[in-house]
Amino acid sequence: AAWAGVNNACWDIIGKLKSKPVYELLATDCVPNRKIPIYASGGVSHKWYEDGENQLIEEALKYKEQGYTAFKFRNGTDWAHGKMTMKKYLPILGKLREAVGSDFKLMIEKLNWSFEEITEQLCPVLEDLKFYWYEEPMNQWEEGAVERHHKIKAAMPSVMISGGERFTNRFQLQQWISEGAYDIIQSDCNLTGISENWHISRMANLYGRLQCPHNWHGGLTTISNIHFVAGAPNGHMCEINQTYNPFKEGLFKEPLTVVDGYMSLPDKPGFGVELIEGIDKKFPW
Repeated sequence: AAWAGVNNACWDIIGKLKSKPVYELLATDCVPNRKIPIYASGGVSHKWYEDGENQLIEEALKYKEQGYTAFKFRNGTDWAHGKMTMKKYLPILGKLREAVGSDFKLMIEKLNWSFEEITEQLCPVLEDLKFYWYEEPMNQWEEGAVERHHKIKAAMPSVMISGGERFTNRFQLQQWISEGAYDIIQSDCNLTGISENWHISRMANLYGRLQCPHNWHGGLTTISNIHFVAGAPNGHMCEINQTYNPFKEGLFKEPLTVVDGYMSLPDKPGFGVELIEGIDKKFPW
């Protein structure tokens, strides 16, 4: 993972030397897509000890008003402290779906629920509410994880399972891809580097899996992952972290922007962006 940043920087250099955008260099077997769908990634801070239900719904509606068509959310604040239970939680998911409408994509990321809670209680509700995907429902490093993911898929046939953000190479992902434990591969150029993720995307495409990288940390990660998605035959969407993060918006002279749920890539060599002057002083740490 430490090498990933160097690898990504090399792609920017190569693109500038060849006077081509990185996405064109990556699209060896497909037509690059310069306009990438973006989903709003949040649902971090709704407070169950206050009015977490309405806070979550209001956050989703805010993104819809901004033009996003998809929202992924997490568990909010600590469940034990907020006296939240699965029995209380499931009706809230129904109210969320009703508020955003049937055409708005909803995705949920894991919480430390038991396998039985997931398959017997949560999955039927996600299926009924037509959620788009369920992200990393179980710890992928534990023995038997692939088999458990297959059982979770069986409990919600139309809801996709996504994962793989912590894997750093194609060998770790091979079984998950070939056996269909993941429908959406979320390998992140911030951990794999663009070169390795290129190979992962081609392997995933052979099995009909979609590529939608985890993308949380900042602008440099985003520009790498966006070019990767644009140059992949199975590039699907990209994540944008909605929490406050100056390292996300404040790195480039022309900030990356999302308009009506899409980010358009510049038709310039390399990554097509320039760092601001004095970046070491603005972000000393």
